[in-house]
Amino acid sequence: MEYRDAIFIITEELSCPIYNVGEELKVESMALTVPEAKPACLLLVQEVMKIVSNRQSMERFTPQGIRKTKFACGGCTGLIRFEFKKEKGFATLQMKLLAAAEQRQRMKHVDKFYDLLRKLDIFEPLEEDSLRDLSALLELKEYGANKIILKKGDPGTSLYIVVEGKVAVVSDDGQTLSEMKVGDVFGEMSLLSGEPVTTSIHSRERTKLATLSSKDFKHVLNKYPILQVFFYRLLVERAQANSLRSGTISSGMTGKLSDIHPVELFQLINTSTKTGKVELLFEDGKATVLFNEGELVQAVHDNLAGKEAFFSLLAHSDGTFSYTSGISEEAAALPVIGGFMGLVMEGMRRIDEQSEE
Repeated sequence: MEYRDAIFIITEELSCPIYNVGEELKVESMALTVPEAKPACLLLVQEVMKIVSNRQSMERFTPQGIRKTKFACGGCTGLIRFEFKKEKGFATLQMKLLAAAEQRQRMKHVDKFYDLLRKLDIFEPLEEDSLRDLSALLELKEYGANKIILKKGDPGTSLYIVVEGKVAVVSDDGQTLSEMKVGDVFGEMSLLSGEPVTTSIHSRERTKLATLSSKDFKHVLNKYPILQVFFYRLLVERAQANSLRSGTISSGMTGKLSDIHPVELFQLINTSTKTGKVELLFEDGKATVLFNEGELVQAVHDNLAGKEAFFSLLAHSDGTFSYTSGISEEAAALPVIGGFMGLVMEGMRRIDEQSEE
């Protein structure tokens, strides 16, 4: 049986578990090549091979002019429609040069994202070929300053990686809850949980994002199970951050001070009358703070202790923390280090004075 070489383009898609609109299917030398980094669907292979083995024209004349013949593959849970794009192969030198230019442009696209992804901890376990496959699936989106990228309540459709610029997590009343910079990832919570977007995301300046569609995200997780561990941990961290913002804290909770400032963290423990220990880790040191029924009873930061240690912690906005409920009997017997709100106000006054110097 003779097969024709040809290129088809997907024009419609409805719940197809693999392919997207705009992707190409290429037939050459009795073999079907699917989009890079995508698995080959056997149902699609059979359908396309049936088409190229038929000698009838893949274009038709209509009163409106020449139209491409549309084909469909719907043998599973989804459906795609595709049409003939052009004959495979390039007969002229000009067309061959065009094909080479297209290949160079595609490799430029892959290399651009590859260099970015290689620097991210999330993709560190992937081998070079796997990372290039992943890079080929990404698309670039650009936003001007102060534009809405995601709106609370929207369905989750993509994973986003900040390539350039800065974005902010914004509350219902317009307050900035946290900011994300180059290399940070967002949008994964909705994709993993299937729930709508829980917070709005705005661009703070001109921003470029690498995006991975929901379908391709699921494909990547299935193909590279090691990434499932990372995204699970990220999901837990984000869920904990949301709990903190809503005013709840529990034993074993960890987080970043970029998500909740020390002042807010300590106030949360105080208003909740919690008894427990907060351990903080910074690039240049660490600290421990103890609370007994919401009141401060001990604070140690490097060579500082008591009020001075507590005041120094209020100036930190970078680092991590962990909270554990309960303190020892000896710590429970310690006297309270002054009124909590008075300490906070004194500490903030000192920070303001230092910033004015």
